[in-house]
Amino acid sequence: MMDGENMELVGVTHVLDAITFWAQNVKDDQAIDNIRKALADKCPTAPRVLGSPNPQKIYGAVFSEDSCWYRCKVLQQTDNFHVSYIDYGNTEFVSRSALVELPGDLQAPCLVKKYKFQGFSVSTDQDSAHFLQGKAFLQNLIYGKKVRIQKKSVCLDGTVLVQAFQGNLDIGEEVLKMKFAKFTLPGSNREGPMSVRALQESHCPWPQRVLDWPGPQGDGDIPGSTVCMPKLRPVFPDQSPLSMKEKSKATAQHAANLMKKKMDQELVEENQRLKAERETQRREDQLRDSLSELQKLKEEIANYAKEAERWKVERNTLQNQSEQLEKHLQVAKQEVQGRKCGRDMVVQAVRGQLKKKEKQVDKLLDSAVAERFCRLAEGVDSLRGLRERNPGNTDSDSLTESINIVINNSISAPVAMEKLESAWRDYSLAQEKLEACQTKEQLWDLIDNRNKVRGVLTATVESFLQEVECLPVRQRMDKLEEVSSSLTAVFGPASMEGDVGQQAFEQFSQWRTQRSQLTSSVRDGTDKALQALCTWSENVGKFFCLSANTVVGVNDIVDGVNELLKQAENNVAKELDSPLSVGEQNNHETKAVSNAFHKVMQHIQSEQSLLSDIMEKYLLNTKFKGEMLQWQNASPTPDSLFSVKKRIRSLRAQLRWRQVEEASLEEAEDFDLTEILKKKEEIAETRNTLFHEIGQERKEYMKLSAVAEGCCPELPLLYPEADIHSHMSSGGLVVKSLDRDMFDAEPMKELSGRRPLVCTEFQGQRVILKGYTVNEEAEARVLERTTQFHRTRTQRESQTDTGILPLLALFFSKSDPLAYVMVPYFPNGSLWNVQAAKPLTASETVKVMRGVARGLQALHAAGVTHASLNPNNVFVLHRHQGMVGDYDFIKTPVQRAVDSGMVAGSISLVAPELRQTQGTPPTPACDMYSYGCLLFWLHAPGFNGDLDSGSRLALDISGVKLEDNLQALLSKLLVCVGRLTAAETLADDYFLSDQ
Repeated sequence: MMDGENMELVGVTHVLDAITFWAQNVKDDQAIDNIRKALADKCPTAPRVLGSPNPQKIYGAVFSEDSCWYRCKVLQQTDNFHVSYIDYGNTEFVSRSALVELPGDLQAPCLVKKYKFQGFSVSTDQDSAHFLQGKAFLQNLIYGKKVRIQKKSVCLDGTVLVQAFQGNLDIGEEVLKMKFAKFTLPGSNREGPMSVRALQESHCPWPQRVLDWPGPQGDGDIPGSTVCMPKLRPVFPDQSPLSMKEKSKATAQHAANLMKKKMDQELVEENQRLKAERETQRREDQLRDSLSELQKLKEEIANYAKEAERWKVERNTLQNQSEQLEKHLQVAKQEVQGRKCGRDMVVQAVRGQLKKKEKQVDKLLDSAVAERFCRLAEGVDSLRGLRERNPGNTDSDSLTESINIVINNSISAPVAMEKLESAWRDYSLAQEKLEACQTKEQLWDLIDNRNKVRGVLTATVESFLQEVECLPVRQRMDKLEEVSSSLTAVFGPASMEGDVGQQAFEQFSQWRTQRSQLTSSVRDGTDKALQALCTWSENVGKFFCLSANTVVGVNDIVDGVNELLKQAENNVAKELDSPLSVGEQNNHETKAVSNAFHKVMQHIQSEQSLLSDIMEKYLLNTKFKGEMLQWQNASPTPDSLFSVKKRIRSLRAQLRWRQVEEASLEEAEDFDLTEILKKKEEIAETRNTLFHEIGQERKEYMKLSAVAEGCCPELPLLYPEADIHSHMSSGGLVVKSLDRDMFDAEPMKELSGRRPLVCTEFQGQRVILKGYTVNEEAEARVLERTTQFHRTRTQRESQTDTGILPLLALFFSKSDPLAYVMVPYFPNGSLWNVQAAKPLTASETVKVMRGVARGLQALHAAGVTHASLNPNNVFVLHRHQGMVGDYDFIKTPVQRAVDSGMVAGSISLVAPELRQTQGTPPTPACDMYSYGCLLFWLHAPGFNGDLDSGSRLALDISGVKLEDNLQALLSKLLVCVGRLTAAETLADDYFLSDQ
């Protein structure tokens, strides 16, 4: 027998061969857990190993199979590092990137020891099938499980010679029985083999937790429960480095002495625990055996009730028959004295049959008990699964938690918010009066009044900002968004229409309390009935245990058994059939939950709206406070603008003088080319400086315009000489400092058929100046139309592709009745020139026409009809970006729409309704017809048919083959009525399929 006083409990972490393994002491559980947490926390940020590692030092390495960090020592370095995991015993090769330095608190000794069965040896041929089978046998037997060991001695290399047990099973004897090892130590005091319990199979290569075993469970039976450790790869002998096998004798002896002292103390404590827990394990074994017996009887109880009744009736019948036979036998005895032997044989046969019948009846009575317990066990198993699937009212719990979060932690409107709104109304009214003022006599009174109102507003803003900064607005908004998302995921989208009443939360709380009480009542009844049955089962176990004294009597076992079973069956069936267990709700309960959900969602939406309003006001007032701080000490003035204008006048005078000097040199009799070239360079330098100052002037105007539109609307009236109003009304397009004679322009004769066009350079960019002959009336129209076109684009400057040609500047000549519009110059960039040089591919056409549609969408949204969409007025950039060009700002839309240039090849771009009725104003639908014609021309440039064929295209007649998506789009554009808008065109499949 085993000496329990000298036993030690270990968990096996690695198997080397059929008799050698690595294991951890169960008392190192906490230390291993602490090391694991420290490694996970420190290793990801620890420094990598540089240079050659120290073999005596402990490092951290990422194990390849689970990507977790473990302590290791470097055994050998080649291309990679051969490391040994010192807390588990296995080895592997890792790269330098997977190896890090560890701090001093993780340089503790290893927590794993090497053990070997005393008196055994194995084959040295590690590649043989017999060696590998032996290793696999021991690994399946103890790997990842807890075993008890009895230490015998310690080898020079530190290997501990032991005798190991798993329950009552001697593991060494099992290895010896399977002939995987030889017994080489004669006379050793080994105990005989014990009874072998069924081994627990490990379902994973590395269990989940190391040495979390709670202690012995019975007399010498330690379960082979899984233990936690990383998924380390098993180590084969040929992977073990030579340096791990060679240890000095002196070091091993010293380690053995220290280990012996520590193990003696630990074994004393462990054996005390073993004794205390043996009784518990024995009881669990008995209960497990009883449950196993009940399971075996399960198949014999199907028809118990009917069979029991039938056999009872049959037994009564047989008893009656037996009495009748007895009577007949008495009569026969008197009548047939000579047949005594025959009569005895008949009676014996009848009695044997009767005994056989009685045995069958008793067997059926036993089956009835098994049948009853089986039904109860099935019901309990179903109830256990039901409780696991429905641990509680999780949906109602989440709704209750959400209600508490929304109601109890809500943020109310700041106290200063109402005052702030009133102060802003007064301030806005004062600003509006300043903007409407036309005379300086009233201006100063209005400014004084505005300043007083502004002072009140500034104080209110400061109070509001301080109050908002103390509120967790952003965190609250995030929390409300989180609660809203979680509730929507559980209950679906909420309808915000209608009012569910103020009592929704109270009704839901009452329903939830009642439901919780009913559920608890049903479950408590079931638990009490089953507990009573468990108590009876324990008494049965104590009564039938002959090896121990017991106070349990026969009455304790027999009395009330039927009542206990009946009560347990009824309570289990009641809970299984209860609608509370399966989460069923009637219409009233469903309405209570639905009303509470909609009510809390309404609260969330209301508070989110309030918080958004608070944040919007906070940002607006923060900006206002910054502006007030900027102009706190001085009012805004256009002094910087006047300085720039002064420099512009000076540079313009210099430019004119140098141009005169250049003309004089060119007309002189002694023509000096060097001087002329030098003078041209001076003129170019002066012109560039002048254009730079004009750019600075525009920036100053932008700053003053922003101030005038914001806090100082009186600025244009205070400084009329600055002409701020002109810049603001044109959206920054008008540049009065520009004049035609400033530019070194080249005439573009090929494009000047309608009006004079010149090409020049402005601020480093090639531009075109379009000249319009204007009088006072025409000048106002040009200013109005160019400003409208310019504002349409600038309002969409946040988009990467506006689809509209930018207008760079508008200025009026000071010497001629001409207005000049400055636009970018794209050499050969018109759609007509691109198609003539190298036609667009199908995919390029989609991208270009998408940009044109975006431009039309922007113009139509601003109320502008282009009415001049033709190949010469559509521009292509880099063969993938299209944009709508400007139109003739002198002509009206009616004049532009019927211009002779509205053709593409042989296709007329004029909409049918404009051709049918002269003088009809064009509409955005006319632009879309022109757009459809351009799109068709790009795919069929040689088309000569008639597109105006009724309400829809008749493309099949022309013989032109188009893609289905394109033909479907054209059929919606080239119609007389019901054409697509620009926005609808962009959403068509023709453009979506390309994306």
